[in-house]
Amino acid sequence: MYYHVLWLLGMICLPGACAQNEGVELESPNGSFVFSIQMDADMALSYSLDFLDQTITDRAVLGFEFMEEYVSDEIMTFGDVTTHSISRMWNPVYGERSEYKDAYNEALVAIEGSNPSFSLRIRAYDEGVAFRYEFTDNDRIHITAERTEFVRPENGYAWVSSRAQSEITKVKVSDINEAKERPLLVEYSDSLYVAIGEAALVDFARMKIGAGSSDSGLLKAHLDGPVQKDGPFHSPWRYIMAARRPGEILEHNYLLLNLNEPSEIETTSWIRPGKVIREVTLTTQGGMACVDFAVKHNLQFVEFDAGWYGNEYDDASDATTITVDPKRSPGPLDLHKVINYAEEHNIGVILYVNRRALEKQLDEVLPLLASWGVAGVKYGFVQVGPQEWTSWLHDAIRKGADHQLMLDIHDEYRPTGYSRTYPNLMTQEGIRGDEESPTNAMVINTLFTRMIAGAGDHTNCYFADRVTEKMGSHVSQMAKTICIYSPWQFLFWYDRPMGSPSKKGGAGKVESGIPEIADLSFYDRVPTVWDDTKVLDGYPGEFATVARKKESTWYLGALTGTKAYDLQLHLDFLDQGRKYKATVYSHDASLSSKTKVRIDTMMVDNHTILHQEIMPQNGIAVIFDPIK
Repeated sequence: MYYHVLWLLGMICLPGACAQNEGVELESPNGSFVFSIQMDADMALSYSLDFLDQTITDRAVLGFEFMEEYVSDEIMTFGDVTTHSISRMWNPVYGERSEYKDAYNEALVAIEGSNPSFSLRIRAYDEGVAFRYEFTDNDRIHITAERTEFVRPENGYAWVSSRAQSEITKVKVSDINEAKERPLLVEYSDSLYVAIGEAALVDFARMKIGAGSSDSGLLKAHLDGPVQKDGPFHSPWRYIMAARRPGEILEHNYLLLNLNEPSEIETTSWIRPGKVIREVTLTTQGGMACVDFAVKHNLQFVEFDAGWYGNEYDDASDATTITVDPKRSPGPLDLHKVINYAEEHNIGVILYVNRRALEKQLDEVLPLLASWGVAGVKYGFVQVGPQEWTSWLHDAIRKGADHQLMLDIHDEYRPTGYSRTYPNLMTQEGIRGDEESPTNAMVINTLFTRMIAGAGDHTNCYFADRVTEKMGSHVSQMAKTICIYSPWQFLFWYDRPMGSPSKKGGAGKVESGIPEIADLSFYDRVPTVWDDTKVLDGYPGEFATVARKKESTWYLGALTGTKAYDLQLHLDFLDQGRKYKATVYSHDASLSSKTKVRIDTMMVDNHTILHQEIMPQNGIAVIFDPIK
């Protein structure tokens, strides 16, 4: 049965009226998800969701709260239901896979008697279920709050963060009160995990997830402010994913892309993923040294961070000028010379611009930087949450595309799949990255929660002292570049190449220079986008193993949290019938080198079991090269 729509008939008698109670049931293509909506006795619209015959949520409320002018004496009932089924594959400009599956059953259910009038569009995928509200009136609509409820399992746990860059902690779902970030990963049992979030947030207030009413005990959507829009329009998608293990949900994160519109950019040849080194001295000498390092070590971009146009926190700062902030660097900086030198060597230059300059100069800055030959812009400290700033930011993404500028978004912005529609949005933070010196355990929490949302700029560093003093090991830094997906992968956030000026302030603390050592062979080779991805094993905070394929070569990253892990991994993800040379990067405390990286090689195939003892807060990285 490819789709199933079921009408539930009954009678509800209310004072002065008697109405028919109708419900709609929708199955996913493989039947694993069953989503049903119904009218409760008090005429509240609600839904239930089952996964593999287990109830995820039951009688959870749907809808919004509006301004007082929306008053109706009519009784809400179900109107027309139209159904639709899709099964296709599509190819992204770049991604965690070279193609994505998009298959779902859809029902569009008209809600009669509602004021304002709306329909509910529901899509049931094998990866999860999503729904959105579609308002059909032409009038201006004022939404004051959202009523949508989600899951709240008895004795369940969730991994929560209050802000996009704050710590992610495991708590009882019953203890969640204030609104938490999405996606929210919930553990029902050791064999059932659920993720809740939103997709296609473009011009609406951001949703977070917190406690609902004490009566229902369910989690509830919390909007970051009111929404005012002229109809007709639709809300972002609200999605619920479920799986037997957390890695399976992470593997299915392309659901968010499927819930966004196809690319609006006709010619995408100028969009280029790649590896980035941050130029931290804000000098011509430092910029030229970074370009030379990028050429030698197969990086594609050099990013100049805050301070190249003055004090980023000064509202009077002017991003149309090259005026180095003396508090960050003594200079000198001939930025045009560096950009031209980089272009001669096929290296792109990315410039950071704080939101204070962007908000007043966006339409002037973007075409100017494009005329300089800049490849991309990092939008800094953008405002997020309310509808006004959500709309402004996505308009700024579209304007970047108009000038063929690729983009990275700084700090609290979390993706909801818009990079499918505008793939010039390469990556974004919204993540507790290396700037915060997270432990490996926190990185693994990030992997199984934040990375459901999409690409994350983790501001990786390698030679900085914080790697071993606070975070993990140098090998686990390697593994992170495989585990944490980002089409623009910053590899040397706090590191500067030899030939760059010595420590003199700069955009952030300049911690260390980059020595020419064997470790760099890994970074020379590792890609940033992939043809296939498999989350092989893992549990938040404890361990994770991810394998990714680029062309015929496989890459593997494994991380441990606070406990050691005895990795015994069957390499059955490798192509059948092929032999590989595996280059294994592991931690060896007995080595005299600063990074303690041991490099071994072995011959393997898809019948091999890779055995590796991994110490706490550590990891391994492996490159599997096919043998011709």
